[in-house]
Amino acid sequence: MPLRVTVDADNGVAPWRQVHDQIVRAIGTGALLVDARLPPIRQLARDLGLASGTIARVYRELEAAGWVTTARAKGTVVTGSAERPDRESLLRDAATEYAQRVRELGVDPKEAIDAARAALSDVPQDQQ
Repeated sequence: MPLRVTVDADNGVAPWRQVHDQIVRAIGTGALLVDARLPPIRQLARDLGLASGTIARVYRELEAAGWVTTARAKGTVVTGSAERPDRESLLRDAATEYAQRVRELGVDPKEAIDAARAALSDVPQDQQ
């Protein structure tokens, strides 16, 4: 399955972080398998309308975290490293980020949980 990444300039999250998180999610869910090649930096930057340096940062961060490796002959590929976080860790991290944003907004926890449930039911199955 090819890599599907989008950037929303209006969501308040830095573009590099949006790309990073979507790639991590694709790897964590198995949408990107071990040894899958990521697009070259310039190509992905052009496709997303971002600077090459932005995508280079994403790839550096992914490599530092053990998600990918980069070699001249193979390009940037998904690793099979045991160092990568498992799905439970990814879920816990996502929940923590959500909880922090909820606290910043001053939203009641029950209201936040209701909003999360509604968002989950709104997300098409192929994006979950």
